[in-house]
Amino acid sequence: MKEYLTLADIQEDLRAGDLTCVKLVDHYLQKIESNKHLNAFVEVYADEAKKAALALDEKIATQTAGKLAGLVIGLKDVLSLKGHGLQAGSKILQDYKAPFTATAVQRLIDEDAIVIGRQNCDEFAMGSSNENSSFGPVLNAADNTKVPGGSSGGSAVAVQAGMCHASLGSDTGGSVRQPAAFCGVIGVKPSYGRVSRYGLIAYASSFDCIGPITKSIEDAALILEIMAGADDFDSTVSEKRVPSYSSLLMWKGNARIGYIREAVESTAISLEIRQQTLEMLNRLRAEGHEVTPVEIPLVDALLPTYYILTTAEASSNLSRFDGVRYGYRSSEATDLESMYKKTRTEAFGEEVKRRILLGTFVLSANYYDAYYTKAQRVRRLVREETDKFFESFDFLISPVTPTTAFTIGEKTEDPLQMYLADIFTVQANVVGNPAISIPNGVDDNGMPIGIQVMAPYFGEEKMLAFAHYLSGLNKKVAEEYDTNH
Repeated sequence: MKEYLTLADIQEDLRAGDLTCVKLVDHYLQKIESNKHLNAFVEVYADEAKKAALALDEKIATQTAGKLAGLVIGLKDVLSLKGHGLQAGSKILQDYKAPFTATAVQRLIDEDAIVIGRQNCDEFAMGSSNENSSFGPVLNAADNTKVPGGSSGGSAVAVQAGMCHASLGSDTGGSVRQPAAFCGVIGVKPSYGRVSRYGLIAYASSFDCIGPITKSIEDAALILEIMAGADDFDSTVSEKRVPSYSSLLMWKGNARIGYIREAVESTAISLEIRQQTLEMLNRLRAEGHEVTPVEIPLVDALLPTYYILTTAEASSNLSRFDGVRYGYRSSEATDLESMYKKTRTEAFGEEVKRRILLGTFVLSANYYDAYYTKAQRVRRLVREETDKFFESFDFLISPVTPTTAFTIGEKTEDPLQMYLADIFTVQANVVGNPAISIPNGVDDNGMPIGIQVMAPYFGEEKMLAFAHYLSGLNKKVAEEYDTNH
């Protein structure tokens, strides 16, 4: 079967009778089986997906199918699907079944998307390499010795290797965009409050966002459009009207683009990423856009602010996993206190324990003002500076990551080096703005490079249109290269 780039192509063949949903699901199931070694899926819903495909073929025949008919999607193992396993990549939730379906997932199902399985991720979405899962690491399809990025590594690899058409991931500090960059696919982090978080296992509640991973901007726009909007189950979700992103992808006029000089020209970034990013900026200048190097004060404080606040929220959110009501319980426990201690010690991984301890420390009475309160103040100041930036500019462009995908095990002994992988992505989560990662070439070893576009708060409409335009520019350059070589 041919590889489809967009859902529109799939639907065209479905309408023409050249393809059926049953054939499509069988194709993806075969791809999952042949790519088992990548460890992207932790559970595959084969029978269920086949049954849904059969029913959907009947709907297509009677022209009653929804907008997402033909979309076969995978879910990161932090999103609830009623009656199905939900573990957040952790031993502490072993054998747990979701009692309800996440709003974002339900909205896709209501438009006839087919869920094919749940995907591996860093435990409780804490990680930048997908090496922290109790199900074992995920491998990058472009080079099996490399990480896929995290925490939505399984979701990105599943799309990269054609095991499903799209995936849903979660992004707390770059967990959709960073693996998308490492795997050469598209990852969208919407504005905070654009998509309901109901049914998403919380890591850091004021940072977490659900976003799509796809091979085309068209599909990312359509999925986001259907997922987004008000929800009675989530008081933090916005009541704002959701634009028809998928029909507004035509970019017109010249953009005012800012980039942080140190972020693009620093020698700490790999040479190839630096070159590709500068080439794109020069290309945009040549196309008539205004491209300006800028300084954003407090940018150095982003990473510490992010890690202080997210670990504090994680410490609070993860206190519910204690072996009392559900999930894993230590068999060595002798009384209530030992049950708490042994259950959490045995079932949480090293990275999760590290972040819980750090978060508990910054929330402790003696250090609360010195760390947590100060970080909240810095967060507000960064938000103000970012808003000020967007008064003069349409977009902030940067690399997604300082390097391409690194070797498995390379950074596990040095958590600080691992945390630095998020240096370009955390700003969007700290301030709540939308951002997208799109492919921007490959390095000398053929490993994908991403470029990030960040937009004003609730500026998804313009961001997606501009990303679509950038993808077209990249395609044009690639075609010219092929013609000349």
